[in-house]
Amino acid sequence: MAEVGVKAEAGVKTESVGTVVVAGAANLAIAVAKLIAGLISGSAAMLSEAAHSIADTTTEVLLYQALRRGARPADTRHPFGYGKESYVWAFFAAMFTFVAGAGFAVTHGVTTILVHQHSGDYLVSYIVLGVSFVIESISLARAVRQVRRESRRWKTTPRRFLRLTADTTVKAVFLEDSAALIGLLLAGLGVGLSEATGDEVWDGVASILIGLLLLTVAGILASNNLSLLVGRAVPERLRRVIEQEMAGLPEVERIDTLLTMQLGPDDILVAAKVDFRDEATGAAIEATADEAERRLTGRFPEIRYVFLDPTRSLPGACGQARNTQAGPSPDAGGAPDPT
Repeated sequence: MAEVGVKAEAGVKTESVGTVVVAGAANLAIAVAKLIAGLISGSAAMLSEAAHSIADTTTEVLLYQALRRGARPADTRHPFGYGKESYVWAFFAAMFTFVAGAGFAVTHGVTTILVHQHSGDYLVSYIVLGVSFVIESISLARAVRQVRRESRRWKTTPRRFLRLTADTTVKAVFLEDSAALIGLLLAGLGVGLSEATGDEVWDGVASILIGLLLLTVAGILASNNLSLLVGRAVPERLRRVIEQEMAGLPEVERIDTLLTMQLGPDDILVAAKVDFRDEATGAAIEATADEAERRLTGRFPEIRYVFLDPTRSLPGACGQARNTQAGPSPDAGGAPDPT
C-alpha cells in the first residue's frame, strides 16, 4: 500500500509541475498580446490586464521554483527536508502579484479616470480579450481537473480540497486563472462601456476593479502561505483519524497528547505521547510503535515522520487524548480532509 501511495504522490507532483508550466506558458503568450493591444488602443483596462498576465507569468516561475526547491531530499542540516521552502517561494509569488499586478492596475486606473485619454482602435482590444479568454480557459480546465482528481483521492469536495490543501501551487494556479477570467470580463465590460458612452471613466473603473481582484487573490495566497510557514496542523478530521488509528492498537491504553504539523505540501509530522498498557513489555511497545508508523504511512503516504513517546498514565484518565491540537479555523489550510 505504501508503494502505491508513493507512486500516487509522485504522479501528483508531476501533475502539479505540468499545471504550473501550462499556466506559465499561457500567461506569457497572453501578456505579450495584451501589452501590444494596450499600447495600440491606449486602454487602461488592457494595460492593467497586461500587468495582470505579467504578474501571473512571474508567479508561475516562482511556483515552479517552489516545487523544485521544496522537493529536495532531507540532509544533515535539514533533517525534515525542504518542504517549507516551497511556501517561501509561493509567498514571494503572492507578494509580486500584490505589488506589481494590483499596484499598477489601481494606479493606472485612477490616472485614466483623472486624465480621460484613450487613443487607438477598440477592435484590437476585443480580439485580444477573446483569444485570451480561450487560452485562460484551457489553463484553468487543467487546474480544475487536478483539483477534482485530488479531491476524489481524499474523498472530499473540490471546494473543501482547495480550502484545506497544503499544495499551494495548484491552489495558486486555480485562483489566478479564475481571477484572470474575471479580469478579462471586467476589461471587456470597461472597454465596451467606454466605447458605447464615449467616457473613458469606465475603462479606468475596470482597471481599478482588476487591481482589487488581484489584491484579493494575493491576500488569500499570502495568508495561506504564512500560516503554513509558521507551522500549521493538519485538518481536524484528519487528526481524529490519525488518533483513532493509533488508539486502536492493542497495547495502547490512550493517547495523552497528539501533535501534527504540515512540513510541506506532501510531508506531515505526527508526534504523540502515548499511555501504553501497564503490562506491556518493552518489546511489545517497540512493536506497537512500528505498527503505528506502518498503519499511518500506509493509509496516508504524506505522513513522513511518526514519533511516539511513552508516558505514564494520569489519575482518572480513560480513553481519549487529553491534550491535542484544536481544530483549524474554517479558512485554514493543510492536508485535505480524507473524510
